[in-house]
Amino acid sequence: MAVNAIPVDQRVIDIDSRRFASIEKAVVELITNCDDSYGRLERSGVPVCGRIAVQYERHRRGALLTVADQAEGMAFDQACRILSYGGAHSALAQGLDGGRGYFGRGLKQAIFGLGCGWIETVHAGRLSRIELFRGEDGGYLYDDGGHDREATAGDRERLGIAADGTRVAIVVESPQASISQFGALVQSLASNFYLRDLLARRRVEAVHLKDGVEVERSGPVRFEEPPAAVLLGPELKGQFQHERQTYSFSLTLKRALDADLTQRGDERTNGLLVLSGTAVLDCQLFDYENQVGTEYLFGTVSCPALVEKLAQGVAVISDERAGLNPKAPFVAAFYRAVSKMIAPSVMAEQEKLRHLERATTSGRTAHMIEHLLQRMNLVAIHDFGIVHPPAAAYERRVEAVEAGLADDAAGHAALRFTTPFYYRGPDHPFHVRLLVDPQQLGEQAILTVEASMSAGLSISPLPGQIPLRNLRDDPRVQWTVTGAAPGERGEIVVRVDGYLAWCEIVIAEHASRHSHHARPHPSRRRLPRDHGEAMFTGYEFRYLGTGVERAVYSPEERKILINTAAPTVNLYVDGRGNFRDSARLLLAELFLDVIADELARYRIGKAGRERDVGAYLAAKREIVCRYGGDIHLSFMGG
Repeated sequence: MAVNAIPVDQRVIDIDSRRFASIEKAVVELITNCDDSYGRLERSGVPVCGRIAVQYERHRRGALLTVADQAEGMAFDQACRILSYGGAHSALAQGLDGGRGYFGRGLKQAIFGLGCGWIETVHAGRLSRIELFRGEDGGYLYDDGGHDREATAGDRERLGIAADGTRVAIVVESPQASISQFGALVQSLASNFYLRDLLARRRVEAVHLKDGVEVERSGPVRFEEPPAAVLLGPELKGQFQHERQTYSFSLTLKRALDADLTQRGDERTNGLLVLSGTAVLDCQLFDYENQVGTEYLFGTVSCPALVEKLAQGVAVISDERAGLNPKAPFVAAFYRAVSKMIAPSVMAEQEKLRHLERATTSGRTAHMIEHLLQRMNLVAIHDFGIVHPPAAAYERRVEAVEAGLADDAAGHAALRFTTPFYYRGPDHPFHVRLLVDPQQLGEQAILTVEASMSAGLSISPLPGQIPLRNLRDDPRVQWTVTGAAPGERGEIVVRVDGYLAWCEIVIAEHASRHSHHARPHPSRRRLPRDHGEAMFTGYEFRYLGTGVERAVYSPEERKILINTAAPTVNLYVDGRGNFRDSARLLLAELFLDVIADELARYRIGKAGRERDVGAYLAAKREIVCRYGGDIHLSFMGG
């Protein structure tokens, strides 16, 4: 047996292997190694099958992973030589091959990052096997067996290698490694941008094993490009200069039509795939990386000179393969040329956003906003006495009240509970009644009933949606409520279009068991406070121009309008007009400011102090303190 240490400072392997403790990263590295081997054969004129076989046997706390090709294979001496560690020993660094990967370190990173493993390679009828593992003292070791041997028919069948080729096996035993599901592994390979170009020219298949027996096969793994419109190209020619030499590249830029793109990580679909020969070096948008308006842009830029310069020792990309290195003068020149070419398209996307007429939110955020506005409408009605019936009906009611007419003569709002407050005794059923005016609502209206009850309150029938036509000739809705014990509380909210009615229920020990119908005192006639149209009927993202606040209240529409032209708002609206969920706290700030502003104006106006700036600021400050926490919390629940 010939056991040796990997010939490099062990601390370097420690650092690299910790960085590489990922099944997905390991598979990508091994697949790209297979592709490089096929590529060398093709460049020498040898036809290849291009098959790359991935096998994955998943266990509860570990896994067995193998990746095999039918390419060159390696002679015994060459197989031992690749264990020399670092970029100086790679074929790329020595100018012998285009290559890519982790520059002489990827194979070792993959194995030691996940646990241990072995390489089996067949070349010219000879089989070499090299095992990589850690010794008792933690050192990184390999065992080459001292020699190769003749490859038998059984070896070829076991390895799936008909002539020459290599299979790498990894035992995933690291506690830091996440044991992926087979389906998730296949999906990650299909989405990984380092493999995107490779998957189009090689046949990569994954097999799921259980106890060594095949249970599932993926078929050819492919990247599915989203439907898109071509903005530049395809293969639009460009060039740049460096040290008085001219270098060429080609670029294709597209805009996704109806699919969201992944913005970050190895499975990123947004950005330009940087190709050089067969190598994928990066995926990014150069000077426009992470800028607004680029969320749906993607494509490729191919520059053969990048790998050529890499082979000459130019620091084109980082040693950790973290992408292009813009600090290198050659790469900086490439950056400027590509950025200049895509600039008009990016500017056009940003210009669309600056004039975006509308924007939308996700369903979750929209639900949060709806709940918030509903709550603040109750605040406006019950805490501030703000009632918003239709203008004509409101004027008639004001005139009737001022004339001292009966409440019936004044007319009713579209929705109202017979009383806004039910204070009742325990264990005694009582009725809650809602009065509806069909003439104001229309026959097709649908009442939405929501109830929030403590555990000891029961209500029948259960709340839900009630088509107005179901009420027929009796425009009333009635529920039977029972409270099991004192202290039970609840509320019922009814909405239809912009109308809203709300009542509160309290169960108390000594409350009356009978309904009480108060009669208004003739000298104190007033408009009812338990019903009315909602003050805040909704919200919209709308283009209001650059000279307008970030958000304003529209009294005519009773909506909160969020200005898509405002820079801080525009920053969180993507290229398809979707407001990002990550900016919910900005929405909370905007809603709080507009709602507090309107309620403060109403309060000082009611007191006859419309022009008193100090009173306005004090009122707004009090409202922010009272309701601000609730508004912000309402946007932090998802």
